[in-house]
Amino acid sequence: MKLPELDDCLKKGKIVRFPAAKKLAIKELEVAREDLLTSQRSLKQRNHKWATIQAYYAMSHAARTLLYHKGYREKSHYCLILAMKAFYVSEGVLEMRLVESLQMAKALREGADYENTFDPESAKALVDQAEEFVKIAGEVVFGE
Repeated sequence: MKLPELDDCLKKGKIVRFPAAKKLAIKELEVAREDLLTSQRSLKQRNHKWATIQAYYAMSHAARTLLYHKGYREKSHYCLILAMKAFYVSEGVLEMRLVESLQMAKALREGADYENTFDPESAKALVDQAEEFVKIAGEVVFGE
């Protein structure tokens, strides 16, 4: 998938080649998994605010894992989303709905963090989507 917006991200240095990235993918995946576990625990404890925030970070780290796996790093959430579309949705590895979930997760995390707005249903949905995103990142990196 050719995205002109991704070309802009590359030109502006918001997505850059990063030789050490592939080595960092495994560590980044570990961080994603830790955040996922923490979000699941928070959900069980009915701490919906923190479950929302932690699920977003699990997804964000999973996306970064995938980007590192391709040999890049990002300096923009927007460009990270574009890279997921170009590198993984186009290859059929990620469903577009998960990339859209990452976008939604960012908005929900900001609401929880800055406006103290969150709800149990959104938290649960986000944790479930984070679980799927992290699982796919593990499959890509480790072939799990």
